[in-house]
Amino acid sequence: MQLPGETLVDRLRQRAAAQPEKRVYTFVREEGIEADSLNYKQLDQQAQAIASQLQSLGEIGDRALLLYPPGLDFIAAFFGCLYAGVVAVPGCPPKANQSLSRIKAIATDANPRFVLTTKSLSTHHERWRSQLPELAALPWLETDAIAPEGRQQWQPPVLNPQSLALLQYTSGSTGTPKGAMVTHANLLINCEDLDRGWKHDPDSIIVSWLPTFHDLGLIYGVIEPLYKGCSAYLMSPMSFLLRPSRWLQVISQYQATHSAAPNFAYDLCVRKIKPQERSRLNLTTWRMALNGAEPVRASVLKEFAQTFAPCGFDLSAFCPGYGLAEATLKVAAVPQKDPPHFYAVDSEALKQNQVKPPQADRPVQTLVGCGRSEIDTQIRIVDPQTLRQCPPDAIGEIWVSGATVVRGYWNNPAATAETFQAYLADTAEGPFLRTGDLGFLHDRQLFVTGRLKETILIQGRNHYPQDIELTVANCHPALVSGGVAAFSVDKDGEERLVVVSEIQRHHRRSLNPADVLTQIRQTVAAEHDLRVQAIALIKPGTLPKTSSGKIQRRACRQQFCQNQLVRIED
Repeated sequence: MQLPGETLVDRLRQRAAAQPEKRVYTFVREEGIEADSLNYKQLDQQAQAIASQLQSLGEIGDRALLLYPPGLDFIAAFFGCLYAGVVAVPGCPPKANQSLSRIKAIATDANPRFVLTTKSLSTHHERWRSQLPELAALPWLETDAIAPEGRQQWQPPVLNPQSLALLQYTSGSTGTPKGAMVTHANLLINCEDLDRGWKHDPDSIIVSWLPTFHDLGLIYGVIEPLYKGCSAYLMSPMSFLLRPSRWLQVISQYQATHSAAPNFAYDLCVRKIKPQERSRLNLTTWRMALNGAEPVRASVLKEFAQTFAPCGFDLSAFCPGYGLAEATLKVAAVPQKDPPHFYAVDSEALKQNQVKPPQADRPVQTLVGCGRSEIDTQIRIVDPQTLRQCPPDAIGEIWVSGATVVRGYWNNPAATAETFQAYLADTAEGPFLRTGDLGFLHDRQLFVTGRLKETILIQGRNHYPQDIELTVANCHPALVSGGVAAFSVDKDGEERLVVVSEIQRHHRRSLNPADVLTQIRQTVAAEHDLRVQAIALIKPGTLPKTSSGKIQRRACRQQFCQNQLVRIED
């Protein structure tokens, strides 16, 4: 339980004093071999040494951009920031063939005082510096090379629960980035919410392959184990993606009790793990399997449970949930031991944002409940046009309030006011966080049905369509600037990326469409780490737009799905 006035620094120092030798984090390599580990004493000392270095170069409230490969060095650096009163800004080190545009956008917005990284990434530092003048002049600290003796100069910072702990950036690479301002209180309260629902104890074992620069990987994979005093076994995301069986092997090997992943990961396990691999798994200890970070599919839950039932997995272990960085992490989730709630509704009515019981001879869609909050979080379903609360079982925008909602967006008062300061028109209740997601409440559970905003959510990551559209427009001279639309469609229970682009009139005769398609796919993969499911090249002037020239992505999506686009080959 959170103590009054407590911060994450206090929590780690308490653990180090009471259980110095207890191992809290272990990093597991692809072969299932333990590569590195940290007990509370080691983590406390490493954090002090890093903090001492930061204190010698800056002051409380400075920001530090963290660029780390998968491993435990990120964790030491993250707590080193907290120990110095420095605001951590987790970032993803770009791959060799990737653009630095996202890091550039984050750096421009956060204005960091330091860049923290490791010796293992030193070969990339020169490229990053040369392409990012915003960071070239800053101190670059390789934290795994900081001498432990430096901790003797560390001075505990003056912090309180409302002190900023990190900026969690949620936007895409080339759009205006938005850093959610997450406080120590936000993190501790959200961890308490997670703990009450999922019943961790000091003997619990959490396994995570989720990237630590994302909120779910950071808060559930790193902070929750420290909060509760249990153990965590961490893996590289690439280790899982290359061979999904490794995730379940680690759960089996260490008799893990808790693990979390997006919906696509469970589907991948069903499709990719061979029977002989399944025969070696023992999943009987896995009692909490979060499915979150993207739409939860009933078919995936049922197929995974059926496929891995011989390994000891039970459907009741699934705990679907819903959250977002603006609410720190969790908004609602199914408690441990409660079975998933499946709710069959009329599919055609759902497309019109209506919840109706199934009708004879009409298609049925089964929705999955995402549970509830265990703390003070309030959820309202609101008509996004009238800003009035919707009647029961009616679909509207999901609004959230409570102690887990973050302070706002860093250095962006306009976006903060728009997103975090909403009030109900009929009761003046508020302020609320407008999530931009659609859903309804039924049997005290939240059901998420779609997205009001146009953000593309694939494999647990948000992508802003305007970012992808700009990338596409600039990748080939035949494409029209301002004539590209990006959106997602549901295919086999997963969101897939579609790109529609106008072709310039004077390029049509000499155009080789195959070359354009290849260039679009390769560029989007390199810039955004996304696979384009389908591309439509259309005649100039035919992309749906408003009278003021804004792209109508929903109308374009509808035309694509109904095969109504005017393609160049038509």
